[in-house]
Parts: sequence; structure tokens; C-alpha cells
Amino acid sequence: MARRNKIYEGKAKILYEGPEPGTIVQYFKDDATAFNAVKKDVIEGKGVLNNRLSEFFMTGLNGIGVPTHFLKRLNMREQLVRACEIVPLEVIVRNYAAGSMSKRLGIEEGTMLPRPIVEYCYKDDALGDPLVSEEHIAAFGWASQQEMEDILSLALRVNDYMSGLMYGVGIRLVDFKIEIGRVFDGDFQRLIVADEISPDSCRLWDIESGKKMDKDVFRHDLGDLADAYTEVATRLGVMPKNGNLGDKPTLVN
Repeated sequence: MARRNKIYEGKAKILYEGPEPGTIVQYFKDDATAFNAVKKDVIEGKGVLNNRLSEFFMTGLNGIGVPTHFLKRLNMREQLVRACEIVPLEVIVRNYAAGSMSKRLGIEEGTMLPRPIVEYCYKDDALGDPLVSEEHIAAFGWASQQEMEDILSLALRVNDYMSGLMYGVGIRLVDFKIEIGRVFDGDFQRLIVADEISPDSCRLWDIESGKKMDKDVFRHDLGDLADAYTEVATRLGVMPKNGNLGDKPTLVN
């Protein structure tokens, strides 16, 4: 499709004006970043895989009644999504201790948590997306009390769906982050899952071996990131077992 005006470019995606009012074209780049973009590289085919995996997860969520911004995939790197006002929070759901939680609380990485723990970070790259409490969110008006209840409900429903899906293919969902958008249906406002859900935004470990299959592979130089994402796609049936990775990998329609 013909490109329209660029709205925004982030570390992993570019947003363009959509073909219809209220729509956006979301383009997935091959760029990989870590440690707030201190570490950078270009991983061939990563954008293609994340586009297809995010489509797979968002379509599944829509199918079980969890509303998302996803409308349809346009091509190997682009999808059409619903325009929304992004709540300025990263919503993180943790099932096992890992990453910053392990460092902050001194809990050994991989420790199963007594229940899923939901954390919130203020979306600001310049500040390093700092952890914030519900008190901060309420005081600064980033979300209302009703919205916070809805966000918590959405996050836990996404966790239930994703955990079961991953467990079924031998992958442990350690944690993940989502973003939430506001949309209006007439005079009625509701919240939807936005941005993306992909190995870029999840920690995924093989249940048997503990092998990492997410962006930690890039963060900590644990192997080939494209191979890790390809394995996730293959296990989920998004990529056939004989698929090859490239700018146009063979993916299941």
C-alpha cells in the first residue's frame, strides 16, 4: 500500500497514517535495542517475525473477548491497527522473578512468584521508564481509578491467555509488558490492548532446559536472536518447521 505521513518512529516500529480515519499502519523494523537503546543492532527478519507473532497473539485475544487495537495484517512487515490514545504506562505482569525485579528485591532469577504481580512504569525513555505506584498514577492523572481497575483486569486476562498458550508449546511465560490505549465508541470510552505482543516484550524460557527465547538473548549475548524468535514462531505454528528466516521467511498464512 502507498505510504502516508509518518506519525511516530520508535525503537522497533514506525507508525504511519492509516488509509481510513481512526486507523494507523504499524511497521515493524529489524532494529534491536537493549538497556534503553544503549545497545543496538539490526537483526535481519526480526520485524517480519514480530509482525506475525503480534498478529497471532492479538487475534487470539480478540477471539476470547479481550479487545485489542489489531485490525488486520497488511503485508510481511505492516499491520493495520485502530488509532487510540496511549495511557502513558507500561503494564508489566510477572509470573517469575527476573530482570529488574530480581535486582531490586534480591530474589533469585527464575523463582516462581506466589501470584502474578502487576507493576507499572511511566513511559518516558529519557527517564528510563521509571517504576511508579498507583499513588503516582492517581496523583498525576495518568489514569483514573476505574481505568486502573480495567487495566489490571485486562493485564491478568492477557496473562492467563498467554501463559496457557505458551505452556502448551513447552515455553514458560516469565513476564511480559503491554501498553493500553483509550478508544471512543460514540460517547463511550473503553480500554484496549495496544502496541505489540512479541518476544521483544515478553520473557520466554524453555520449560525443559530454561533456555531463553526472547530479547534477553540479545541483551546478554546468548546466541542468535533471530533463531530464538524463529523457534517461538515454529512452536506456535506461525512458521512451518521447514521455514527459513530472511526478509521474506516462509510463514504460515
